[in-house]
Amino acid sequence: MKHIVLTGGGTAGHVTPNIALIPKLQEKGFQISYIGSYNGIEKSLIQELGIPYYGISSGKLRRYFDIKNFSDPFRVLKGYSQANKLMKQLKPDVVFSKGGFVTVPVVLAAKKRKIPAIIHESDMTPGLANKLCLSSATKICCNFPETVSTLPADKAVLTGTPIRQELLHGDKEAARNFCGFSSDKPVLLVIGGSLGAASVNENVRKILPELLKEFQVIHLCGKGKTDSSLEHTAGYVQYEYIKEELPDLFALADIVISRAGANAICELNALAKPNLLIPLSANASRGDQILNARSFERQGYSMVLEEEEITESVLMDSIHKLYENRNSYIEAMKNSKQLDSINQIVSIIESCIA
Repeated sequence: MKHIVLTGGGTAGHVTPNIALIPKLQEKGFQISYIGSYNGIEKSLIQELGIPYYGISSGKLRRYFDIKNFSDPFRVLKGYSQANKLMKQLKPDVVFSKGGFVTVPVVLAAKKRKIPAIIHESDMTPGLANKLCLSSATKICCNFPETVSTLPADKAVLTGTPIRQELLHGDKEAARNFCGFSSDKPVLLVIGGSLGAASVNENVRKILPELLKEFQVIHLCGKGKTDSSLEHTAGYVQYEYIKEELPDLFALADIVISRAGANAICELNALAKPNLLIPLSANASRGDQILNARSFERQGYSMVLEEEEITESVLMDSIHKLYENRNSYIEAMKNSKQLDSINQIVSIIESCIA
């Protein structure tokens, strides 16, 4: 039996594309193992699926000064030693990496053991973890056409991002019952990301009384980010993180506010949900979300509002504008060229072990 090791972690965006591949890999007869960090979000998401999970030491490699810069390289070295032992023990035929710092030792260990490794880059410009893995990768799957031209021609392939197929089959009425909503007002879904986006959460809550006059609001706030003072507010529900009911909530949503992580925006595009993107500021990141958001804005799929531009009135006006023009966004997304990412990536995986 062919054996694949999947790796990726740190945020849900480094895990959900791997989860999207699992049913097709199982259908193709692959034995699947997963390597992630000891306690990252990936651990619970993968173990719930009954996939064997192996935790290794993980450290963040930063471009800025932090006291942890002194200890994290040792964690990475420890992770490399553990990944090496796991490669020897598991003897996989191939490794597929979705990025995040835990993947660096896994991909390097695969190269040392002469095991082909495929990496996937969702953002327009590769993150630091994937940059460190480029020379060790057999193939690099890309989400944006703009990315392919910046990478080695013999390795880079435009595949798009794998989307969990269950997201496409949500039940609107089940979500309405789950949230206790009526059918007389449109629904706004706010997604702060798996780690929660403090500024998105705060700004939405500031205009909540105004919003609730016209919309019902589903707020996915991130772990530990719910506001107990808003419990039992009519027309408003908040959750830290939703898994089972997420397809239904998407089906119910008329418009969406989201961060601009590549996986999140690809899911919105596949679902043709009119969206207002609030990318993570360049001050707090390497600016990849801004590039992702502007690419989608150029193609007519998204409205973009940068964090620095947000005021209560600007956010309210943007939501109004998005709702009024929702049909033009839906039209643009429905006409977009959707790539068959899952089948294409599984074909690349198979070709690497043929």
